[in-house]
Amino acid sequence: MTSEITRAEVCVTACADAWSGAGEVLAHAVGVIPSISARLARLTHEPDLVLSDGECFFVSDPPPIGKSASSGLGTIESWAPFRSIFEILNTGRRHSMMGASQIDRFGNQNISAIGDWQRPKRQLIGVRGAPGNTVNHRVDYWISRHTARVFVEKVDVVSGVGNDRARAHTGTSLRFHDLGVVVTNLAVLDYAEDGSVKVRSFHPGVTADEVRANTGFDIDVSTTTITRFPSTEELRLIREVIDPANLRDKEVRA
Repeated sequence: MTSEITRAEVCVTACADAWSGAGEVLAHAVGVIPSISARLARLTHEPDLVLSDGECFFVSDPPPIGKSASSGLGTIESWAPFRSIFEILNTGRRHSMMGASQIDRFGNQNISAIGDWQRPKRQLIGVRGAPGNTVNHRVDYWISRHTARVFVEKVDVVSGVGNDRARAHTGTSLRFHDLGVVVTNLAVLDYAEDGSVKVRSFHPGVTADEVRANTGFDIDVSTTTITRFPSTEELRLIREVIDPANLRDKEVRA
């Protein structure tokens, strides 16, 4: 089984590892790979992680990706209407794994617009919950396609607050700012002492030159660590329980 491990499955377990130590907090997972990873973490090393079915229920026995508890799959623990999510967010008992259209060298995230914000070339989804997430609790990012168009020297619009802005802020509103990791289809990234993005591990088969060529700023690629493969049990859960329809391979490009 291990000889057939895909890049998507490596990405899932790398994302699942990001939930380690989260404890009893609400997992906010945006995208197929983050959603699989949160379920995998709950079923393995992080049993207290609180999962939503993506609609209005907290579930202890998560349904497969693409299914909700209202369809009769999964074990419902609690009802969580949308209005209650903001209350949870403000307490900090939440952990987000979001996407990004742009990320710069200090982890500032853009999901709002491309180009001059007054006359953008492309209008995106707006800042959405990114400001509140990065102010109140830990935030990780998932990037399905690691390119220099995503990893830029400076984002066009700041949606999620990066390390440089958080450290320069003189008030107390950013005291809970906590950027964790950035998992991409090429590597796992984290942050250096100065707050800049660096490589934590390369996915199997990926080289430092490949990451450097697909990043729009100078990035520390000095690590020799390789992202781990999923275990046999993790593979079983991914393939048979969480994502039997194999939606993961549609999101990841090796």
